[in-house]
Amino acid sequence: MEFSLSFFINSVLFGVGLAMDAFSVSMANGLNEPYMRKKRINLIAGTFAFFQILMPLIGWFCIHTIATLFRSFQLLIPWIALVLLLYIGGKMLIEGVRNKDVEGEKAPVCMGALMMQGIATSIDALSVGFTISDYSFGAALAEALIIGIITFLICIGGLLIGKTFGTKLAGKASIIGGAILIIIGIEIFIKGIT
Repeated sequence: MEFSLSFFINSVLFGVGLAMDAFSVSMANGLNEPYMRKKRINLIAGTFAFFQILMPLIGWFCIHTIATLFRSFQLLIPWIALVLLLYIGGKMLIEGVRNKDVEGEKAPVCMGALMMQGIATSIDALSVGFTISDYSFGAALAEALIIGIITFLICIGGLLIGKTFGTKLAGKASIIGGAILIIIGIEIFIKGIT
């Protein structure tokens, strides 16, 4: 695949489409942590971007090496995303209900939960590796990097939106954020099995 205008347009469109789940989860994280600092915003957006870069490359690699084994794993992708997001969202929801009278900043999402969010929201990007399997590794890497940059920017927007509403919703932010994660998990699952 040669680098052309259509290559870049397709990469940007892939990036926008794939980043929507990460955008929603970023908003939930911003709701949960309305006073987060720039360093934390960059860490969260960077985590989502990292997994959005990694997953298409893993998909591309699998097509070029272990394609037959990977096809059976593809059936599990919606289930994995559902379980991860239900767990994280349920935990946030329960914490929000238990602490509904407590005002102020909530505990930030721990690194382990952030990694699970990154995997859950980017696992559908594995299928991009299938669609770019005829690309050279350089072109696949370029597409993955474009997807990652788009994801990073969109997630920063989601975090900032979440922070803004998080300060206004104070005690309800964790409940809303948890509910959003659960809904996203169900949506990924339904899209994956249909």
